[in-house]
Amino acid sequence: MPGIIPHRHCVICGKAIEPEEITCSDECEETLQKEKKRQRNSMILMLVAFLALIIMLFVFAPKS
Repeated sequence: MPGIIPHRHCVICGKAIEPEEITCSDECEETLQKEKKRQRNSMILMLVAFLALIIMLFVFAPKS
């Protein structure tokens, strides 16, 4: 029984691909880029919300 040839799996669909590749097709590459963009936008939104809460904390904090 021969050994398994070196390979990776597509991060989107799981197909076996060459070790130096990340995705198996342009369609999977596009899906990966959309997911990265969505994650980046979500992180920016959370950062803005956090900063807004911090600013509101200082603006509306009771004065002593």
